[in-house]
Amino acid sequence: MSSADDRRFEVLRAIVADFVATKEPIGSKSLVERHNLGVSSATVRNDMAVLEAEGYIAQPHTSSGRVPTEKGYREFVDRIDHVKPLSGSERRAILQFLESGVDLDDVLRRAVRLLAQLTRQVAIVQYPTLSTSTVRHLEVVALTPARLLLVVITDTGRVDQRIVELGDAIDDAQLSQLRELLGQALDGKKLSAASVAVADLASRLDPGPNGPYNALGDAVGRAATVLLESLVEHREERLVMGGTANLTRNTADFGGSLRSILEALEEQVVVLKLLAAQQEAGKVTVRIGQETEAEQMAGTSVVSTTYGTMETVYGGMGVLGPTRMDYPGTIASVAAVALYIGEVLGTR
Repeated sequence: MSSADDRRFEVLRAIVADFVATKEPIGSKSLVERHNLGVSSATVRNDMAVLEAEGYIAQPHTSSGRVPTEKGYREFVDRIDHVKPLSGSERRAILQFLESGVDLDDVLRRAVRLLAQLTRQVAIVQYPTLSTSTVRHLEVVALTPARLLLVVITDTGRVDQRIVELGDAIDDAQLSQLRELLGQALDGKKLSAASVAVADLASRLDPGPNGPYNALGDAVGRAATVLLESLVEHREERLVMGGTANLTRNTADFGGSLRSILEALEEQVVVLKLLAAQQEAGKVTVRIGQETEAEQMAGTSVVSTTYGTMETVYGGMGVLGPTRMDYPGTIASVAAVALYIGEVLGTR
């Protein structure tokens, strides 16, 4: 790239930085005063004219300064060569805060609250997807001889509790057998495989309409029915969201479309689609304006990534805010929180 192109990018970088900080259109005089660009005001004006002609900046009003366009933000993001790292104390504070979560729900709620505070944007975390979850443990507890509590715990921290009403009471020996049979069918299996195993177990023990009644077989069948409802539930369509009120700080950035953005967030379908598209572990993706391919999201950018372990992606997460955002800081915060969510859930 020529020195002239490099210099123009430095002008663009300065315009983005100042506009994000001030919300005001940026003029050549202020750029020369605030940044050590090493050239005259006349050269900066010429560079701004070229950037405007190429669509990287625009003049919102006659006689005003310039603001970055979506194309300008994209160029800026694509050429970020240094993402400000969080300090050691910031990272320790994030990890300690997330580790204090008592269960999966609490960890994810803490994550969105923390990410919203760090970025001052809307934070979103998707619940671990069922397709990647493995059954870590199944517990069967007798509430009464004819009423059971099933507790399914997955490797992603998901805990489901279900009640099973039995057709007849079972004794301690049958309860022990039931626990062993269900445990063998479920433990260590992906949820999709676990549902098949449970259904197969129930069919093998079903005596049929003309067969002799068996309290254990009946208990397995009833437990299997309840477990199948839990195992095939579409929990991955749940989102945890925080910091929505941050959007109101930047109403002017959305050009009057804030209502449609709030409606899209409430419906969650658009957001789920954006998070589902980000499935490369460890990579932070930035979608700016029209790149979200969602009409309701006009004027917004989405910075997203995945969280999980080295072996498994649990789900997507990220932040949504106006295109006028601190991209280096936001990218660093999203990456750090994703890393520590994965660490916390992976060790439970």
